[in-house]
Amino acid sequence: MSEPERRDGPDDEIRAFYRDAVDVLDRAGVPFLVGGAYAFGLYTGIERHTKDFDLFLRPSDCEAGLRAFAEAGYETELPYPHWLGKAHCGDAFVDLIYSSGNGVATVDDLWFRYAGSGAIFDKQVRVCPAEEMLWSKSYVLERERYDGADVLHLLRARARDLDWRRLLARFGSHWRVLLSHLILFGFAYPDERDTIPRAVLDDLLARWAAERDEPPPRDHICRGTLLSREQYLVDINDWGYADARELPGGPMSPQDLSIWTASIEGEPQTGPLR
Repeated sequence: MSEPERRDGPDDEIRAFYRDAVDVLDRAGVPFLVGGAYAFGLYTGIERHTKDFDLFLRPSDCEAGLRAFAEAGYETELPYPHWLGKAHCGDAFVDLIYSSGNGVATVDDLWFRYAGSGAIFDKQVRVCPAEEMLWSKSYVLERERYDGADVLHLLRARARDLDWRRLLARFGSHWRVLLSHLILFGFAYPDERDTIPRAVLDDLLARWAAERDEPPPRDHICRGTLLSREQYLVDINDWGYADARELPGGPMSPQDLSIWTASIEGEPQTGPLR
């Protein structure tokens, strides 16, 4: 979860907390990757500062990560069991992220296999791969938070070096989401549109052309909820569409959906986990 951006960097106390967060997980032997604004800055050169520090880990390591922070004296909680835990230090916090708000971009071994590296807060750390960062950000199209510009900035910085085969595999049947961002990239950066491999666009456009000749699916389903947790609720609640996020076809349980939807009005009041 992103917090409002700050024009200045974190103060010394927050900086010390973030550095200690890295040490806490290292001491506990919990593998993690730095993501969020700081990894984004390494890839794009765009510097942003927030009150949160995003650390990505496998779902199976979340409990150990939260326990390590609790044993180090930090307050912890699990506000969104399907994707995110938190460790607090005053007004600052660390997000322990193991999936995405829509439940799609689960952290797996490939995140670690293809991780980048860099210096953040004077510490050498591993960072989320640009491909997985682009994949997860592509779905964040909320009214109050739109990550489309982040996607285009990642493409501008990394398009020539991306593992496009892996990126296409990440989107899978959601290839239209990727295509939409690639089309917008050519609009935003007309003189750099050739940095997107022609074979990738040809593949996606061929899928689109082939789909036009097929009958539409019979399932009355709305995938808009994968892009915004709020703006398509009318489709689910009033117009009879099935929610693409919900099990068994989607990644989220009814309880996960209830918690995630309720928090639209504010952070859930779950209290400390430990």
